[in-house]
Amino acid sequence: MSLSLSMAAFALASSISPGPVNIVALNAGARHGLPASLWHVTGATAGFTLLLVLTGFGLHELLALWPGLTRAIQWAGVAFLLYLAWRLARDNGALGSAAGSRPPSLLGGAAMQWLNPKAWLACVAGMGAFAADGDSARIWLFAVIYFVVCYLSIACWAWAGSLIRGHLEHPARVRLFNRGLALLLVGCAAYLVAG
Repeated sequence: MSLSLSMAAFALASSISPGPVNIVALNAGARHGLPASLWHVTGATAGFTLLLVLTGFGLHELLALWPGLTRAIQWAGVAFLLYLAWRLARDNGALGSAAGSRPPSLLGGAAMQWLNPKAWLACVAGMGAFAADGDSARIWLFAVIYFVVCYLSIACWAWAGSLIRGHLEHPARVRLFNRGLALLLVGCAAYLVAG
């Protein structure tokens, strides 16, 4: 298998799997449709790619020197997941552009990745596997491949949400859907605390 294909397979496996960023993309697609959700998709992809590049150029060494920083990022991520779960659980179920209902933003998507322990693990593991020697050409190749794969993966979740939008015509159904997603986010947070 070629290096590029191996990088793409790694990127797909870690990007398409369920996680907090994808759950938010699914919810955004269901509530606001695909076009509005693409801000979140773009922000999450750009945020992840920046984290990946910085990891490749030595951020992982800084975290190894200060393990407390890694733990602080993990706890910030858990707090953020619980906050998102609380917001979903309290949502009134109104779709679209109802009062107080805005799709996730570009900046919010990027910030989610920086608070997402799954993203940190993917960056460290990926760079360790494909560019541990710090070869800048490999780091940039991996970043470009990952950007494309990550964008398409998160967009698939938003698209899936937009497909089920028609089945969520009533606020009661949306509330049930949101509470299910909130439980998934709490499950992600519990997994991070236990890990």
